[in-house]
Amino acid sequence: MERVRGRYLVMALALVMSVVLGAIGLLHVVWVFSPWPLRSREEFAARVVGVPEARLPSPGLTIVVAALVAVAAYLVAARGGVVGAPGPAWLTAAGAGGVAAVLLLRGVSGLVRSTRADTPFARLDVRVYSPLCLVLAVGTGLVAVLG
Repeated sequence: MERVRGRYLVMALALVMSVVLGAIGLLHVVWVFSPWPLRSREEFAARVVGVPEARLPSPGLTIVVAALVAVAAYLVAARGGVVGAPGPAWLTAAGAGGVAAVLLLRGVSGLVRSTRADTPFARLDVRVYSPLCLVLAVGTGLVAVLG
């Protein structure tokens, strides 16, 4: 009984993590066409990406990021047993572990880099982006290990 409950907890965590990752991927698709939720590309560049508007990533690169985040969401969902996956179980375990490692690296590096700067992006990075990456890293890491 306890094992079944644990399995459902891992599935629930995998579902939450994959939905959040999927939403982030979808947001990147939206950003190809719009600076939403901000009013201008200039404000979007400063707050979300931390670069001048002229240095915003291309739409193609943004789509690549969206696709990679979608793959990450799938790997976490598959490792947690939310969706099926072809191939051996170690493949989804390694994939979800890789997702956790990338998110951990992004979260830690963002905190280290952004605490040294005083820009709109750096403030959001310290308060929102990096902590979100760290929470996702812990959640996806748990799914990778326990799934």
